[in-house]
Amino acid sequence: MTAKSSGRTVTKTQLPDRRPQHITIVSETFPPEINGVANTLKHLCQGLMQRGHKVTVVRPRQAHEQRGLFESTGDGLFSREMVVTGVPLPGYSDLQFGISRPATLKKLWRGHKPDAIYVATQGPLGIAAVSAARALNIPVSSGFHTNFHSYSRYYGAGGLERLLCAYGRWFHNRTAITLVPTRKMQQVTHGMGITPTGLWSRGVDCQRFTPHKRDVELRKHWGLADSDRAILYVGRLAPEKNLRMAAACFERIRGLHPNARFILVGDGPMRRQLAERHPEYIFCGTQRGEDLARHYASGDLFLFPSKTDTFGNVVLEAMASGLGLVAFDDAAAAEHIRHGENGLKVALEDDEAFINQALRLADQPTLLSRVRAQARLDALDLSWNSQIEQFEHLVLNQPAQARYHGINKQSISLL
Repeated sequence: MTAKSSGRTVTKTQLPDRRPQHITIVSETFPPEINGVANTLKHLCQGLMQRGHKVTVVRPRQAHEQRGLFESTGDGLFSREMVVTGVPLPGYSDLQFGISRPATLKKLWRGHKPDAIYVATQGPLGIAAVSAARALNIPVSSGFHTNFHSYSRYYGAGGLERLLCAYGRWFHNRTAITLVPTRKMQQVTHGMGITPTGLWSRGVDCQRFTPHKRDVELRKHWGLADSDRAILYVGRLAPEKNLRMAAACFERIRGLHPNARFILVGDGPMRRQLAERHPEYIFCGTQRGEDLARHYASGDLFLFPSKTDTFGNVVLEAMASGLGLVAFDDAAAAEHIRHGENGLKVALEDDEAFINQALRLADQPTLLSRVRAQARLDALDLSWNSQIEQFEHLVLNQPAQARYHGINKQSISLL
């Protein structure tokens, strides 16, 4: 086991005790909400339960719920859960901050003490959870799932970026270890002063996401013939996803391929604006389960224009669905896309290259066919089972009380 020390990176630890353990997951977002964090936690909780662990979830109240403690609903995601008060997140009214006092969580955990606590989000609920865990001497780890500090520039608050970095450093350094999904994100978090970190990536369900679910009738509904190109985007329709650049990319493709269609799967604050400006685009809204898998498989090219994602689960879902993917050399694409083999990727600052590579895929059927086939083959090796095991290695071996070397409140105010 590795003690917490400045600048240390943890990628592998000794095997954890193999007995079933009680793990509490604390998050401001959780299924059935649709986003990368909720999707990851769904697979994490399912995997831990399948491996014999007891999983308790603490999360904010969602629509039509009451505050309280609930037993498992039988969906296999958790053993018990505590639902706390939720407050809408500014700019994301469909997401909630969780509000709970540390004393409330301490009372819960004294009665049902977890072996380990994993805090997935760094909002008010996360702060309360870390404080309560430290007070009770329960091992607590955190996850760096969302690049909130980089989002600020997309919402007219770029001046807050340094403050948000300082806050992130303070929050994560109160935990024993911070899990990050990519090597690039390890560099980012180390640059922020967050240590130690553990590399915990993501998997993909290749039985759900598969080219075999391509739906001819759905493509006809989109107005596409067999040889026409469906340019697909899946994710939140929000400024930080770089959708204006994706729209510019599609317009260039359509200039050469007039029958191409831009298919946007998801919802968010930019949907109305995009629909008003481009009424010919096809907005499919939020899709789940088998419907989502059909939408993926019925596409041809997949655009991932984001420069702010810490990972981007949709990249793996697109690969598993056998799509021709174009992305920046960042996040999941940096880890899993080999340029020209299973997709195309470009330097993070080169928007024009992104567009040119998308045009290249649209113009070269042989290349498109080859990268689509290879993407599917590579996705078959990206199982969730290995990632759940890695989570156990990292989280179930942490000391009960990590040495606190974060910054103090005064230094936050000065940054």
